[in-house]
Amino acid sequence: MRLTFDRYTVMEFIPPFLASVAGFTVMLLSGILYELSDLIFDNRMPFTVVGKLLLYKLPEVIVLTIPIGVLFATLLALGRLARDSELTAMRSAGIPFWRLIVPVLVAGVAISGVSFFMHEKIVPEANHRAENLYRESVLREAMPGIRQDVFFQGPGGRHFYVGSVNQRNSTLERVFIYEPKRNGFPDMITAQRGTFTDGMWHLEDGITRQLDAEGFAEHEVRWSALEYHIPEGGTALFGSQKTPSEMTRHELAEHIALFARSGIDVRRFQVEYHLRLATPFASFLWVLIGAPLSLRSPRSGRFFGIVIAILVVFTYYVSTAMFRSLGGNGVLSPGAAAWATNILFALIGFGLLVRSDRT
Repeated sequence: MRLTFDRYTVMEFIPPFLASVAGFTVMLLSGILYELSDLIFDNRMPFTVVGKLLLYKLPEVIVLTIPIGVLFATLLALGRLARDSELTAMRSAGIPFWRLIVPVLVAGVAISGVSFFMHEKIVPEANHRAENLYRESVLREAMPGIRQDVFFQGPGGRHFYVGSVNQRNSTLERVFIYEPKRNGFPDMITAQRGTFTDGMWHLEDGITRQLDAEGFAEHEVRWSALEYHIPEGGTALFGSQKTPSEMTRHELAEHIALFARSGIDVRRFQVEYHLRLATPFASFLWVLIGAPLSLRSPRSGRFFGIVIAILVVFTYYVSTAMFRSLGGNGVLSPGAAAWATNILFALIGFGLLVRSDRT
């Protein structure tokens, strides 16, 4: 009987899940299309390019809508079973509530796994292609290829990071340059500020570090001004630029390790690294919270599930943003900041689940 009920519950769960993911995906894509409308009319971007941009942004949108779809499906499916007294009948037969929602919890774990796979393997590559297409279609004519908070690789295996760029004044802030050597660790150049012209960066207030065979600084030179030649007309290759959203966790970890030695504050990137693993768990956590709350649907009206879903989504993302800021500013460790919201929601979910079996 339990296996039959498990299959029945899963069949109740799947249609609203797919419908919710599809509906919210269309809504978010419509918002992206609205943002691109200025490029279509002002920059005369071809509709084929717009179509490719939407296609490349689709995976990122889907991973955002998947946990929302899971939450809506949990509340709607179990809420329907509760309204028709099917859950009540099963509980009257001595089956605890936690056992009744096992198929939904398993579905949440499986969907979290799919979400993690997309976060790690599909979304970064799709975002990278979307950003490259955007840069080639718009930015190439409007401004040089230097962008802030972007890691990019130049000719000769050199890596660059620029913390802030003012295109109007051609100024740079918090510059880091990694110059590989044939043997041993690379040389590192850091500068507090600078300006750029075609083919040249004019850096100010910086340090050049040479590392020994063990990675310790064996020679440091502080300078007030340095002219650094940039090949390719002063423009980094578009295809080698990557923001954190275009990197896998492995690539992000490599850049964090690479730039930590330079004195650049990498806490914000460390938070992002941990969030790549923490965020996909939202699907499971929202099942854990939504399932006990679905028991209230019969007493609270048809729209209870929708209202609760909106509140849960809003609270989760506001909490995540708050803890991300605390981690980026050093108030919390990056790992604690990334997982704090999940821990909070897990405690709430388990508390609701325990309470549901007592009612």
